[in-house]
Amino acid sequence: MASLSFLVFVLASLVGQVTSSSGQPIVSLGYGTFQGNTTGGVTEFLGIPYAKPPLGLLRFAPPQAPVKTSGVRQATTFGAACPQQLSVIPNVLPFQISAGPGPASVSEDCLFINVVVPANISSTTKLPVLFWIYGGGFGTGDGSANPGDAIVQRSITLGEPIIYVSSNYRVNAFGFLASKEAKAAGSTNSGILDQRFAMQWVQSHISAFGGDPSKVTIWGESAGALSVGLHLVIDHGNPGGLFRGAIMESGGPYTLRDVSAAQPYYDQLVEETGCSKSKDTLTCLREAPYNTLLAAINNTPSVFNFTSLNLAWQPRIDGSLFTENPQKSVALGQYARVPLLAGDCDDEGTVFSLSSVNITTNAEFLGYLKSNYYPTASPSEMAVIGQVYPDDPTQGAPFLTGDENELTPQFKRISAFQGDYIFQGPRRFLYQFASRTQPTWGYLFKRFKATPFLGSFHGSDISEFYTTPGVTDPGSPPDFIGTDALVNFVTSLDPNAKRNLPANISYLSTVTWAQYGSNPFAPPLLTFNDPEPTFNFTTDTYRQAAMAAITALSLKEFP
Repeated sequence: MASLSFLVFVLASLVGQVTSSSGQPIVSLGYGTFQGNTTGGVTEFLGIPYAKPPLGLLRFAPPQAPVKTSGVRQATTFGAACPQQLSVIPNVLPFQISAGPGPASVSEDCLFINVVVPANISSTTKLPVLFWIYGGGFGTGDGSANPGDAIVQRSITLGEPIIYVSSNYRVNAFGFLASKEAKAAGSTNSGILDQRFAMQWVQSHISAFGGDPSKVTIWGESAGALSVGLHLVIDHGNPGGLFRGAIMESGGPYTLRDVSAAQPYYDQLVEETGCSKSKDTLTCLREAPYNTLLAAINNTPSVFNFTSLNLAWQPRIDGSLFTENPQKSVALGQYARVPLLAGDCDDEGTVFSLSSVNITTNAEFLGYLKSNYYPTASPSEMAVIGQVYPDDPTQGAPFLTGDENELTPQFKRISAFQGDYIFQGPRRFLYQFASRTQPTWGYLFKRFKATPFLGSFHGSDISEFYTTPGVTDPGSPPDFIGTDALVNFVTSLDPNAKRNLPANISYLSTVTWAQYGSNPFAPPLLTFNDPEPTFNFTTDTYRQAAMAAITALSLKEFP
C-alpha cells in the first residue's frame, strides 16, 4: 500500500491545495510540495523558495529557477531576509527615532515568497492577487515586515476576497551591484530581476492557491513604489502579462543614473575585500567571505548618510533592463497602460534630511544639490532651483507649519526639495501623461502633521494601508480607508467602494473618488487628515513651478 506522504503528494499535484492528515493545507508547485497554516479565516504559506539560492558564483547574478525538492516542506514561517545594510537614522532630534528592529534572520539564501489566502478556498477559485514590494531604500527590508493577513481578512469582510503575495528581493550591493565589470557580466539590477522573477512565479503557480494570474496588481511603498514605477517602463512599457494594475505608495518612475556613477562604490568594495590585486575582481567579490563583504558594504553610504537619496545601491541604467532615464520613457509614452493608484505623504523629505543638518547657508544648499543631484548643472540652472525652493522656512517641509520645525537654517528647504525630487515630482510627472491614457487615482497623506520636525513623514502612511489600529488616535480601531482602497482596486481596478455597501462597513462608500484626469486643471486627491477617520478631497496643484523645474533639469542631466 502506498505511503500517506506519497498519496498526499499525488493528490496535491492533481488539485492544488489539499488538507493533510494534520488538518493543515498542502500545495504542490511542481518543483516542491509545501504545507501552510490556517488561523481563523486566513491561510498562510510562508517562506516558499521561488528561486535558487544566490550563493557562490550566483552571488550578484540574475535569479534562476528553484531547486526541486521531495517530500512535504513546512511553509509556516518566513524565510530569512536578504543581507541588510547597516542603516542608522542620525540622532539630531530632541527625541529618538529608529528604523525598526530589522528581520529575525538574515542569509544570502533569501529568495522566498509568501502567499496569504482566505481559508478553505480551492484551486478552482480565481481570486485577484495583490503583489507587495517592500521599501527600505534598496538597502534593507524583507517580506516579513508587512504580513498580509489583516488585508486578506479585511477583503473577506468587504465581500471581495483577494490573495496577498510578498517576496524577498536582494538589496544593497547584493542586489544592485553596478560597475563596468558588473555590466559586462550581466550582473546589474539583480534586485529588480528578483522582483520580476517572483512575478513570473505568480503567473506559473498562483492558480494552485486559488488565484487568477490574469488579475495581479503590483503594489509597493518607498523603494517598493519606486520599483513599481520602474516595472511600468521596463520593455518600453510592456508588462508582459505580469500585472494588470499598479499601486505606488510614495514613489514612481524616477530618475536613474548610469552604472558608471556607482563605479567608486564597486571599487571601494574591491579594495576593502582584498580583491584589488585580482585579475577578475567580480569573481573575487563573488568568492569573498560573507562577513568581509557585508562589512565593506556597511562602509558605503546608506539612505541616512550625507548623500541621502542619491543612493549608493539602487537600480541603474545598464543598457539592458534600463536603457534610458525612466522619466524620459514616461515623456515618450513608453509606460504600461494599466490602471494606477498612487500618492505621497505630505512631508516625504524630512526624515532623509536629518543627515544634512550641517548645511546652513544658501550657498551650501545650492552646492549640496549640485554635487548630490545635478553634478553637471550650470550656475544659472541651479539658481532656478534656488528660486523655486526659496530660502524661506515658511515654504519648507514640514509644509504649512510656518516658522516652526526649523531644525537648522536650511533643513526645511532641503526637506522640501528631496521629497519632491524623489517622490512627489516623479508621481506627478507620470500622472500628467498617464491620466490621459488610462484610469488613474491619486491621494495625499497629511496625518501626523503635529510630529515635531517631521510632520507627515515618509512611511507614516503604512499603518493606514496595513490596517494598524488608530496610530493617530491610540486605542481607536483602524478606519480601513487605505486598506479598502487597496482591496477595491485589486478587485475591480477602481478604489471606490462597490455599490450598495453600507457606510458602517466602509467610509469610502460615502464618497465618489474621481479619477485624477477628471479635472486637468485641478486633479483631485483623496486627502487623509487628522484625526482618523477624517478625509476630504484636495487638488494636486501645490508647488507646480518647483516640481516642473526639478523634473526638467533631471531630464536634461540624465537622458
